[in-house]
Amino acid sequence: MTTAHVTADTLQVRFTRREKIAGLVRDIDLPLAAIRDAQVVPDGLAATHGLRAPGLGLPGYRKIGTWRRPGHRTVVSVSRGRPAVQIAADHPRLDGLLLDVSDPEQLVAAIHGR
Repeated sequence: MTTAHVTADTLQVRFTRREKIAGLVRDIDLPLAAIRDAQVVPDGLAATHGLRAPGLGLPGYRKIGTWRRPGHRTVVSVSRGRPAVQIAADHPRLDGLLLDVSDPEQLVAAIHGR
């Protein structure tokens, strides 16, 4: 499962080895100043929009990788039946994150409590 940790000025996102291989993703260090909003969504799979490029999508079960739509890139790692943290960002490499983490409410509180 993806892990995320908030430091003094950075959101550190760490993917497992399997996630990195399946979704062609890398660990992310996102400056907190680049985060516009963070919220918990009840269903991470339903909140994923766009086309997968690159990544892995197992319909109704798991999505990991980069989902794109015009002018928008979101790094996604979500599983069926789990809430996820949706993060909007102003960053040159990505516009958002959608992550299935162990405690989404705690992560959102840490981001807003910066």
